[in-house]
Amino acid sequence: MLVLEKKKDHLRVIFKDECILEHSNLHPIVFVGQGNETIESYRGNYKIEDRLQSRIPLVKVKLTENSCVFSSHGISVTITFMIVNQRLTINFSCNQPNINRFWIRMKAETDEKVYGCGEQASYFNLRNRNYPLWTSEPGVGRDKSSLTTFYADKVDKAGGDYYTTYYPEPTFVSTRKYWVHVESTAYAEFDFRSPDYHELMFWEVPSELTLNFCDSYLELLTDLTEFAGRPPKLPDFLHDGIILGVQGGIETVMNYKNLALEHGIRVNGLWVQDWVGHRFTTFGKRLYWNWVLNEKLYPNLKEEIIELGKENIAFLTYICPFLLENETLFNEAKLNGYLALNVEGNPYLEDFGEFYCGIVDLTHPDGFEWYKSVIKNNIIALGIKGWMADFGEYLPIDCILYNGVSAKIMHNAWPVLWARCNYEAVKETGNLGKIFYFMRAGGFGSQKYCTSMWAGDQSVNWETHDGIASVIPSALSTGIIGNPYTHSDIGGYTSLHGNIRTKELFDRWCEMNIFSSYMRTHEGNRPSQNFQFYNDSDTMKHMARCSNIKVDLKPYVLSLVEEASLFGYPMQRPLFLHYSNDPVVYDLQYEFLFGPDLYIKPIVKEAQLSQSCYLPSDTWVHLWTGQEFTGGEVTVEAPIGYPPVFYRKESVFRDLFEDVCKKYGKGGHP
Repeated sequence: MLVLEKKKDHLRVIFKDECILEHSNLHPIVFVGQGNETIESYRGNYKIEDRLQSRIPLVKVKLTENSCVFSSHGISVTITFMIVNQRLTINFSCNQPNINRFWIRMKAETDEKVYGCGEQASYFNLRNRNYPLWTSEPGVGRDKSSLTTFYADKVDKAGGDYYTTYYPEPTFVSTRKYWVHVESTAYAEFDFRSPDYHELMFWEVPSELTLNFCDSYLELLTDLTEFAGRPPKLPDFLHDGIILGVQGGIETVMNYKNLALEHGIRVNGLWVQDWVGHRFTTFGKRLYWNWVLNEKLYPNLKEEIIELGKENIAFLTYICPFLLENETLFNEAKLNGYLALNVEGNPYLEDFGEFYCGIVDLTHPDGFEWYKSVIKNNIIALGIKGWMADFGEYLPIDCILYNGVSAKIMHNAWPVLWARCNYEAVKETGNLGKIFYFMRAGGFGSQKYCTSMWAGDQSVNWETHDGIASVIPSALSTGIIGNPYTHSDIGGYTSLHGNIRTKELFDRWCEMNIFSSYMRTHEGNRPSQNFQFYNDSDTMKHMARCSNIKVDLKPYVLSLVEEASLFGYPMQRPLFLHYSNDPVVYDLQYEFLFGPDLYIKPIVKEAQLSQSCYLPSDTWVHLWTGQEFTGGEVTVEAPIGYPPVFYRKESVFRDLFEDVCKKYGKGGHP
């Protein structure tokens, strides 16, 4: 399986008949050096600059039975190769402890494509670009040529770029049918711009790299998720309609629920983030970050939740790992030493925009257990069935943690530690598969510890990099590295600098999310200024239709949940997972397969009423008309309510899809 082949100054490392490393004196593959970085942070946004002091190519190589020693100028790096569970594991060690920059070049092919590196919202195929891996707010607009990003940078220091992401991960998948993961949470850059190599850079010497080749992409996903772990199945209730994101107190919430039911909307949950009360800032309506039930807004909530259960409606809410300064949970954590500290030894206070919060130190074993108990006692014990586990990406790099590890190293580790805290709270109460939480921040380990991803705070507009379109490559990129479940806020979230949500955007987002793991609306950061479903009877009629289609598709959706559990397949899939022989599909990022049998290309442009679609070679049936196609470029009409969707004629769920066509197609009842 492994061949180390050395001829004079030329070294090739071959695994499963594929060359992965190729070194020579003229083209070394290992570099080391030193650097001093500057990291400026502002409300979860980071400006990172690196001042390199040295970058030394290690040109000499000495080969032993299962290792190579690369050296130059008295510096050496030993790379040791091991076969573990049919995978190749490569360990790294350096003889100089002061080395804090490390580069390794993996052999690439000119026509190779790569995917993954966490959640990437701008580009699905990462080839020909460099990707810094650092968890952060992704920014507003994320496109330096857009007016939105210009104003966000100028006013908020928060414009972002194509690579900024909540969820970076040093894991990627190649069209050479291999996956690779590097075990490191240091700042990294994965550079895919060279035709001959992929250069992976870290602000430390990483501990190890693991990779494996597989015969197919589906086998690759199964192998990767066996390595990384898989989440529990989604709770069954998520497939029974749509979750309404509403707030304002128990009476208001119940009125919205009743209004939705009166309009025929299949409501399976109420996501009520303001269970703790409100705080108003110039950004908009925020939450009161003390994770204790606000009895004035939600009196007798436990009993209300029981009554909702009789209607098969779950109650969901919100929590994050930050505590409002001088409130009850903050004071309790401070008294017990459970907060991250500043350099003076006092609780570190993070600015969240007109209010300050302490950070629960999840590296403190007792603090970790205490915060699990907060989740258990303040949320789960109320009968709440799910929550947004927000803000995993905000760990400041200058705080002091209990475990003594630099916050620069823990920063990228923090989202997974936060996910594990939630996971253990659910598991220890016997609720895996019954209760879930969804997160925007992630890292390696989210595959196991995060019950569901969510795409985060998109702008309420049609911009490619941060609007409705961006959630499609986001889903594909997280799915290809082993996160099977994700969704997005219907209608988006961020309303700044003139971005105001319209009815059309909301309606298009709603119909798109039929074909995500589950459906959930959000009022956004400025509810009163933006379109809301409960103010428009026509949109509620549209939501009723969408939620009923979701319910009717439940048998198919449950089969996808089963596949995710058994094999690690994502629900939203790139076309090449099932049509690997078609060269066209590898560069498509705004269409996807929902499971193996449904093709979807959502409408993501304003005022668009038809759509050109590329169908891979198969027999496809247009879901709304029953018209058959055999592949290639086709154009279909796509008025609101009829997004371009096709099903495979040979699907075992063909009868189900035909029933949907008869019931909701253009010849049936809208």
